[in-house]
Amino acid sequence: MELTPLLAVMLVLPPTFAVFYLAWTAASRRRRSRCYLLDYVCYKPADELTVTTELASAIVQRNRRLGLPELRFLLRLISRAGLGDRTYGPRNIFEGREECAAQQDAVDEMDACFDGAVPELFARTGLRPRDVDVLVVNVSGFFPEPCLASRVVRRYGMREDVAAYNLSGMGCSATLVAVDIAQNAMRARSPRPVVALVVSTESLAPHWYVGKERTMMLAQCLFRSGGAAVLLTSDPAHRGRAKMELGRLVRATTAASDDAYSCILQREDDDGFVGASIGKALPKAALRAFAANLQRLLPRVLPAMEIARLTADLARQKLLQRVQRVKLKINLKAGVDHLCLHAGGIAVIDAVKKSFGLEEHDVEPSRMTLHRWGNTSASSVWYVLSYMEAKGRLKRGDKVLMVTFGSGFKCNSCVWEVTGDMADKGVWADCIDAYPPENTANSYMEKFSWINDVADDEFSPF
Repeated sequence: MELTPLLAVMLVLPPTFAVFYLAWTAASRRRRSRCYLLDYVCYKPADELTVTTELASAIVQRNRRLGLPELRFLLRLISRAGLGDRTYGPRNIFEGREECAAQQDAVDEMDACFDGAVPELFARTGLRPRDVDVLVVNVSGFFPEPCLASRVVRRYGMREDVAAYNLSGMGCSATLVAVDIAQNAMRARSPRPVVALVVSTESLAPHWYVGKERTMMLAQCLFRSGGAAVLLTSDPAHRGRAKMELGRLVRATTAASDDAYSCILQREDDDGFVGASIGKALPKAALRAFAANLQRLLPRVLPAMEIARLTADLARQKLLQRVQRVKLKINLKAGVDHLCLHAGGIAVIDAVKKSFGLEEHDVEPSRMTLHRWGNTSASSVWYVLSYMEAKGRLKRGDKVLMVTFGSGFKCNSCVWEVTGDMADKGVWADCIDAYPPENTANSYMEKFSWINDVADDEFSPF
């Protein structure tokens, strides 16, 4: 409250009424500074953009820079990446133009994602584009002018006073950065109710790596097309129909560490081809960033007894560190019911599972999302959340820990509380009954294992 209205209240009203008025105003501000998830929609690309095993093989084999050693290496990568046979890619790779993508390819890719998620989200919530007060769009590797946020405003006819933000270069963790920006905008405008639209996706069309450097080949085996649109609000009048309410949101960046900064790095290879270099230090960097994030998050979400146990274990560790190494065991499930983990890759999922003593059930949504959709960058956690919802795991009162990892290295996390009915199968509607499959092995190894049986002097794929 500004000073002048405050003085007016104190001078005009009797002390009792003044105190009551100030308490009511403070409570109103708190109510309107909350953040509710009205709904979200994950984007499902057209069936004609499905990256089958045969297409993956065709893309690999038409790269004339690859010799037999590189093809064998790619065979191992593809077969171990954890992706299935129904992920999606950008249209230019289906037309054989991965080496000469135009800007229009990226624009068309973005428009398809926007149109595949945003209109459906408005239809499901009953809101209109002109109801949006805050717009946040995050796409890491494509930043045209005008920006993509302006493109969304123009495409759907939003108001002239909409606060539009465009995030680029933030990597796979950007969706929670976008949520953080939306939440801060809500607080800044309190007590006025705010509706915020967050759009998270990634542009693959101009970034399909066509070189032969091994540290840069993994990206084309992991990243696939996808996206999500999310509607948030601070209006308590919408709480009754919201799916979840946002609790704590914590961000951590370990970019001061050389290893963390360079474990995912976009650069040119020796032949001048641009791609994302993914180093072996990635799982350790992810765990270090996660640990830094949890140092701030856990005291806010764990029950008092679990915090007391951790404090005692930490004290014992300091006493015994000269004699023996005592590993702290953090029970994440003591404060939350579900883990919504970024589907970044098998190595990261396994590292988090092992380090925190999680069960396979806890990481199943992330592993299945990786298998069905691949790593869709910042939007992947919404596919993971949709898997949980489609499986009927989310009940009123449940708390969901959402964790994202991204280049930098960054780890962002937040806790959602389920407040409404979550029984929508969403983007998983046509396949959820088939998950988890008995075998998640990619058929690439089965169909193309002959590469391992061919001698170098006999090989000629063209």
